[in-house]
Amino acid sequence: MVFYVDFKSGKPVYLQLVDQVRYAAASGALRPGDPLPSIRPLAEELRVNRNTVAKAYTELESMGVIETLAGKGCFLKENESPLTKQVRHKLLVARIDEAVVTAHQMQVGPEVLRGLLEERIQFFDRKKTAAQPETQEKEQIWTPTIPSSTSPTSIDVTESWTPSTD
Repeated sequence: MVFYVDFKSGKPVYLQLVDQVRYAAASGALRPGDPLPSIRPLAEELRVNRNTVAKAYTELESMGVIETLAGKGCFLKENESPLTKQVRHKLLVARIDEAVVTAHQMQVGPEVLRGLLEERIQFFDRKKTAAQPETQEKEQIWTPTIPSSTSPTSIDVTESWTPSTD
């Protein structure tokens, strides 16, 4: 799992980490029993105080998302995701709506917003690929299906997403 911290967001770093783990668990990117990175190396990688990571892990444990095994580390708990597909969809729509409203307030047009979204998807796909060992099977990556008769700047919001494999 690749963590990303935005120090300019105004949201506490530990809550950013909590959300990322929860969404990774809900999306299936993290599976029950998967280990989370150790506190010290993750804190060094993100350049945050290790107490911040520890606080995030404590919060996740109190939510029942992870469990800590003494001497072994923290692992995603062996239960079903606390977020159903409908709840995940609702949360994602709320985040998208927030981004669209922010873009509108900043006078960023739809084409620029779509381009930025695609850029960020590619950025995280590259980070995910770089973080995976080469011996591991490649996972399915979701890519947009764009009709050949349209240009990337005139994509309809209702475009479909299909899986592709590398």
